[in-house]
Parts: sequence; C-alpha cells; structure tokens
Amino acid sequence: MKALLSKAPGGPETLTLEEVPDPLPGEGQVVVSVHACAINYPDVLIIEDKYQFKPPRPFAPGGEIAGVVAAVGESVTGWSVGDRVIAVTGHGGLAEKIVVGASQLFRLPEARSFEEGAALLLTYATAIHALLDRGNLREGQTMLVLGAAGGVGLAAIELGKAFGATVVAAVSSPEKEAAARSAGADRVLVYPRAPFDRDQSKALSDAFKAAVGARGADVIFDPVGGEYAEPALRAIAWEGRYLVVGFPAGIPKLPLNLTLLKSCDVCGVFWGAFAARDPEANAVHVDRLFRLWDEGRIAPKVTEVFSLADAGRAISRIAARQAIGKLVVSLA
Repeated sequence: MKALLSKAPGGPETLTLEEVPDPLPGEGQVVVSVHACAINYPDVLIIEDKYQFKPPRPFAPGGEIAGVVAAVGESVTGWSVGDRVIAVTGHGGLAEKIVVGASQLFRLPEARSFEEGAALLLTYATAIHALLDRGNLREGQTMLVLGAAGGVGLAAIELGKAFGATVVAAVSSPEKEAAARSAGADRVLVYPRAPFDRDQSKALSDAFKAAVGARGADVIFDPVGGEYAEPALRAIAWEGRYLVVGFPAGIPKLPLNLTLLKSCDVCGVFWGAFAARDPEANAVHVDRLFRLWDEGRIAPKVTEVFSLADAGRAISRIAARQAIGKLVVSLA
C-alpha cells in the first residue's frame, strides 16, 4: 500500500510517498481502508516534532480518517468487514490502510460522503467539549470566536448558534468573513494581522469590545493564540470563560491581573485527553453531533480536496493559516 511518510523532522516538503507493507489487526483492532483523511493543525506540528506526541519514525501524519473496515482482529465485536467508519487516530491517516482500535470507531451514515465524515470529529468534537464542558455556554449568552473561518472556528459558530448563543466571529480577511457569516455568525469582525505594537493591540481590544457589546463576551473561543489573546481577554464579561484551544499564532502570555478584575476563568481545552479519559461522555457528545448533523444545524465545510501525493500542499496551507473550513485528502 502507499503511505506519505515523515522520515525526518521538517516541513511538508520532507514527506515522501512510498510503498509499505499492509498492516494487520491485533487483538481489539481493525484495519480500515482509508478513503479520506482530513488535515488539521496538529499535522503541521507532528512532522516537525513540535507536537505533544512524537510517534516513532517513519510514520504517516493525518489524524482524522473515514473509510471502510477491511479486516477485523480477535475479540472485536460490533464491527464487520465493509462497515463505513470514521475515527480520530492521532497520526497514520495519510496511508491507504491503517490499524485502529475498535473502540475508536464511529459509524458513518450511508448518506454522508467519506470526505464529510473525515471532516467531522476533530473539529466538532473539540468545539462541543469546549463549549459545553469547559465553557458552560448557555442560551442567550454572547460568544466571541477567534480564527472563526478555520475548521474548528466554523464548528464553534454553528454549535454556538445551535445552543442559542449570540456569536461574534473574528477573522483575518473579507473572504473569511463571508465564510463566518455563511456559518451563521451574528456579527463578524475582520482583524489585522499580527505583530501589533501597543497602540494596535489596544485598538484590537477596543474593536473586540465594540463587537461583543458593553457587557462583554461570556465565552471566548480561541484556537489562535499569539498576540490576539490579550486583546480578546480584555473583552471578556464578568465571570466569563476564556477557552484555550490552540496556538497557530504562538503561545500567548496573559496578564493574570485581567482574570482578577473580570473574575473570569481561563480554561484549557484538550479534547483528545478528554475523549481518552471519559470515552462515554465523548460518545454522548458525538451522538449529539450526529443528531445536529441530521437536523441540518451543523455540516462539515470541506473547501478543498487533495490527492495523497499532494497532501503536503494541504499541510502547507494549514501552516500558513490560509485554509477556510476543512482540507481533506481523498485516497479512494
């Protein structure tokens, strides 16, 4: 089978497409024939050895897949060859076949494409865990979403609206503004690109405050970090919740006096660890996501599809923060 391999730390240009042996399932595992693999920001980090998990090389990046069960290992129940499935695997998805623990699988409805299925779990499951478990978002509250045109940002917009919030989206270009509005954002702010001097940082904070209203944002969903974090935090409401989701713009240093003055919480969001520690609670969230999908209240936004040989270009677009919605590699 073919796999796009990382054999040494580096950028997407270091990945090589090679023939490797087909995998075999162990006990409690299945082999999935991968039809689609979504690209996410962890794929940028993992091939550079900057992610919290460092798999032994050579390995294929790609942590979110959809496909068909090709083989079933011992003691596996509930899954059969031919079943359509989706899973978050961490890595290994940019290959024609992958071994997955049976407990990691979710069933992909027949009416949904593999590309859509590959684009669902990581972003929407992260967002629903962030908003409900960490942000305690409630109907009638106001939420500010940074990086709102990325995959997880659009998921946060849709889920925020489904849960009855007023959603203010912050993006970096007019093209991304259109995507955020299409996802249902009530208001959209187009912010400038960092770096910021002191006056520019204050101006951005003032813009956030104007966009969310005098009361402030009850929940701030931040998958961006960097120099955008402090201006956003200054726009938080009394007893608001600041959700730390990711850092493609860099790891920020927040002045903790702001958390005292607003009596607010800064909450880390690590969906992968949550799903591993409490799979039952995660399964409840995923079931709710499928219901919302059936109702048309959420829908993965696949904006570009790449071949396996061209998957490095998708990773490059994520690294450059050029992507709108989800980028997916098709292996079918």
